Amino acid sequence: MVALIALSSLWTGNGFADTGWTFYAPYSLNTDTNVITTLVAAFVLGMASILTGLNFLVTIHRLRAPGMDFFKMPLFVWGIYATAWIQLLATPVVGITLILAILEKYFGIGIFDPAKGGDPVLFEHLFWIYSHPAVYLMILPAFGIMSEIIPVFSRREIFGYRTIALSSASIAGIGYLVWGHHLFTSGMSDIAKTIFSFLTFFVAIPTGIKFYDWIATMYKGKIILKSPMLWALGTIITFAIGGLTGVTIAMVGSDIHLQDTYYSVAHFHYAILGGVVFLFFAGLHYWFPLVTGKMYKEGVAKVAFYLNFIGMNLLWFPMFIAGYNGMPRRYFDYLPEFEIYHQISGVGAAVILSGLLLMFWNFLYSWKNGEPSGTNPWNATTLEWHLPSSPPPLENHTKVPYVDFNPYEYYHGEPVVKFDYETMKRID
Repeated sequence: MVALIALSSLWTGNGFADTGWTFYAPYSLNTDTNVITTLVAAFVLGMASILTGLNFLVTIHRLRAPGMDFFKMPLFVWGIYATAWIQLLATPVVGITLILAILEKYFGIGIFDPAKGGDPVLFEHLFWIYSHPAVYLMILPAFGIMSEIIPVFSRREIFGYRTIALSSASIAGIGYLVWGHHLFTSGMSDIAKTIFSFLTFFVAIPTGIKFYDWIATMYKGKIILKSPMLWALGTIITFAIGGLTGVTIAMVGSDIHLQDTYYSVAHFHYAILGGVVFLFFAGLHYWFPLVTGKMYKEGVAKVAFYLNFIGMNLLWFPMFIAGYNGMPRRYFDYLPEFEIYHQISGVGAAVILSGLLLMFWNFLYSWKNGEPSGTNPWNATTLEWHLPSSPPPLENHTKVPYVDFNPYEYYHGEPVVKFDYETMKRID
C-alpha cells in the first residue's frame, strides 16, 4: 500500500518528493514536488508501527507461557518489549507532525513556515522527538540478539540478567529525552544545550552496563567461536566505536565543528551497520538451523564474516578523518584533499559487498543442500530450542510448556534444563 502511494507521485507529473527523509520545513511546505504522497506513506508506516508495538505489548503481558514471569523471559523478548513502548509512545509524535505539515501545506495554516507566522525549528523538535528514539527501535532488539548469543557460546549463565533487562527499559525511557542534541547548531539556549548534552551522556550508562555484563559473561567461559559468536564479538568492537564517537557529538563544543560532516556519517554507520545490521546477521546465523533444519557451511560463514568486518572498517573509518578535517555530508562531490579517504572507502565497499554476497549465497545453498542440523545444534537453553524437530512442527509444542527455569542455565559448560516433549516439563 505504501509503495503504491509513493509510486503514484510519478503519475501526477511532479515526481518524487525532493525534501530528503526529514521533510524539513519550510522547504517541504513550498516545493512543487509530490511531498503529500511521501507524507501520507510515512504516516501509514507510523500507524503500522504503533499497532505492531501494541500487539507486542499485549502479547508479552497476556500470552507468556505458564510459569514465565517477567524475569524468566529471554532477553531478546525484553529488547522487543522496550522497543514496543517506544513504538507506542514516540511514533504518535511524528504522526501528528506529519498531519500538521499536511494541514499547513494545503490549508495555509501557519505552524512551521515563518512567512505565515510559524516556526521551522518547532518542526525539527517534533521530528527528532520521535526520530532519535527510532535509533533505539533498531538497536534494542539487536542488543537482545547479542544477549541470546553470548551465554550460549560462552557456556555460562548470563551475568547480570536483571541489569540487562532493566537497562533495555532505561534506554527506552531516557531515549525520549535526548533529541535536542540534533539541534545544537539550529539555535537554542545555552541552558538547553547543556541539559541535552548531559542527558545524551546519561543514556550511555545503561548501554555500558550491557557491554560490561556481556564481557563478564565471557570471562572464564568456554568460548566457542562459531559464526554467530564471531558476529557478536565483531559487534562489540564496531558498536563500541560508534558509541564512543557519539560522545564527541554529544559535546556542544565539538558538535559545532563536526555537525553535518562525514564524522556524523561514520558515527551513524558504525552504530547502525556495525551494531544493528551485524547483530541481525548474527541472529540469522544463530536461528538458521532452527528455522530451516539445515546447517550452513561454517567455514564459508567465517570467511564472510571477516570480509564484512574488514570491509566495514575500511568503508567507514576513513570518514571519521575526512569529517574531522571538514568534509561535509550530503554533497555529491568533494575537494581534492579528501580523495584518498573516498578511495579507501571505495575499496571497503567492494570488500563488504563480496562478504554480503558470500554470506547470502551460503544461506541459500545450505537451505537446499545443507546437512541436517538436529534439534539443538548449539546446546542453547531458551524455550524455542526445546522442540521435537527442526524446522518446528506446525503447532511447535504438543502441549503448552511450563517454564520453571531461568532462560540461561549452564553448569560446567552444559545446559541444565532438558524437556520431555510429551509433557513439556523439565527433566533434571
